[in-house]
Amino acid sequence: MDFLKRNGFYFLMLGAVSDFLTPYILGLFFPAMNQLTMVISVFGDVSSPVRQPFLIWSVVSGIFFVLALPALYQEFVDISRTLTILLVSAIGFYGVGDCIFTGLFSINMEQAGWNLSTWIHNIGSGLGYTGFLLFPFLLFLLYKKQLKKALSHFYLFSLFVSILFAGIYGLARIPKVSQFPFLNQIGLCQHVSFFFNYLPIVVFSFMQIRQSRRPSGKFS
Repeated sequence: MDFLKRNGFYFLMLGAVSDFLTPYILGLFFPAMNQLTMVISVFGDVSSPVRQPFLIWSVVSGIFFVLALPALYQEFVDISRTLTILLVSAIGFYGVGDCIFTGLFSINMEQAGWNLSTWIHNIGSGLGYTGFLLFPFLLFLLYKKQLKKALSHFYLFSLFVSILFAGIYGLARIPKVSQFPFLNQIGLCQHVSFFFNYLPIVVFSFMQIRQSRRPSGKFS
């Protein structure tokens, strides 16, 4: 456990970078995949030539997120136990619900009905993505309690940007709206949305790693 507390933010960084790069790397081996018009979940479909690597990679990324939880808890528990538990839960829900469940409970996009695997996949993905969006908001509250204005303002801004692009991606999924320019590129909308979701996690991880190397460094 001490190892995870000391190195958890490296795992958090690895989880975010690994999960973000998955479609770009696997896309090199899936020529039929148009990442501007097709969503990332196509990589895990039964007809995908990179299905197994995608599922395995999703589980590995999820494990990285889970391994980061002890360090997250230790970092903020003295500030607010309630907010810390929520922060840990947000990353935990994403790591388990949206990454590990994606790998263990894949779906067939051509299947008409929902089976048990589809239910678990979609519910887990929904909970996970909610945690994804809540992460910068919880950091905003925690840093605000510490009176670290620059950091709290950064994560508040990150929250608004994440929600904005998540909303754009949501609009791109609505048939009557998806005809408009940019919104008709649902894959592009998803990639842009995910970039701004991962950004707060990567920035936070980087700052924590840098701070651990420079114990005297303070952010305000």
